[in-house]
Amino acid sequence: MPAPRLQALHDAGQSLWLDYIDRPMLHNGELDRRIGDDVLTGMTSNPAIFEKALAQGTAYDAQVASLTGEFTAWQLFETLAATDVRDACDRFRKVFDRTGGVDGYVSLEVSPNVANDAEGTVREARHLWKLVDRPNVMIKVPGTSAGCAALRQLIADGINVNVTLLFAVEAYAAVVEAYLEGLEARAAAGAPLGAAASVASFFVSRVDTEIDKRLDARVAAGTLDAAAANGLKGKAAVANAKLAYRLFTERFSGARWAALEARGARVQRPLWASTSTKNPAYRDVIYVEELVGPQTVNTLPPATLEAFRDHGETRRTIDVGIAEAERALAAVETAGISVHAVTNQLLAEGLAAFQKSFDTLLAGLEAKAATLGRAVAASR
Repeated sequence: MPAPRLQALHDAGQSLWLDYIDRPMLHNGELDRRIGDDVLTGMTSNPAIFEKALAQGTAYDAQVASLTGEFTAWQLFETLAATDVRDACDRFRKVFDRTGGVDGYVSLEVSPNVANDAEGTVREARHLWKLVDRPNVMIKVPGTSAGCAALRQLIADGINVNVTLLFAVEAYAAVVEAYLEGLEARAAAGAPLGAAASVASFFVSRVDTEIDKRLDARVAAGTLDAAAANGLKGKAAVANAKLAYRLFTERFSGARWAALEARGARVQRPLWASTSTKNPAYRDVIYVEELVGPQTVNTLPPATLEAFRDHGETRRTIDVGIAEAERALAAVETAGISVHAVTNQLLAEGLAAFQKSFDTLLAGLEAKAATLGRAVAASR
């Protein structure tokens, strides 16, 4: 029986994706149960999630032991990850078919080593696409300038793409443009446009975390009144996301979009990522409740999903209070904090954290192989 609060969120036009994956849940019935009870319609993964899954228990031991020797740590990881993502895609296939390809996707990320290499990103994305070999896999690429160039080519190829690590509305605008250009290139080649799907993952809570920290620093330095700072805290992230959604509605309307839509193109839905609440002073479902609206996705870590199941409230909020959102960001700027500088920093930190998680993951795989009496091949 679907959870009433999660069903209400789904009925408001927002898809619920789970920001978590591990092998046991794919085979013990947990994911199937969640698809029904939690109204899940997709799943996202990243190296940090795989690192945790691989480090716990013995679910991956047999496959690790069978693949070591001729496999490098990277090849071992992508084979393990592709196995899980393929199985998850199969679990979500009914959702994919029922929604006509609107939902039912599972994401797998390219290596951080190609974050600033468009050709390398395209090459690796094509490889992962073929390796998983499912129509409902989405290949994650970072929202860098190189990632935009890769997105354009991958959409033209008909490969599903999840563009990740978006913090700035300006960066999101570049992603939307690349997506539209990819569709136009595909149309010029006479290929069907409905075969390519994409989401743009706009990160939320980290914006508040960084801006709140900077507000506190200005109070400590005596350059900002504490009351003024408190009035600004916890406002910027939601405001930033609402302006991104406004851009979404603007870009996916008008003559240019109508021509593509008439040929079967799908909108590139905004996906709200980093929606767990980092500050315990804030409501634990604030980054879900304040961003509810049609044609959106929210990828929820398990704890946030459970919190919303228990006490989340659904009302259309994503396009409410836009003028207030503009004022909130303007007030942050007036307080001496550059939102542009914050989003640039968060992108750099996100890429660095991605690299660190990836390095830790590969080291963990080597250690796991060693405990099994095996060894991975040297990197080529």
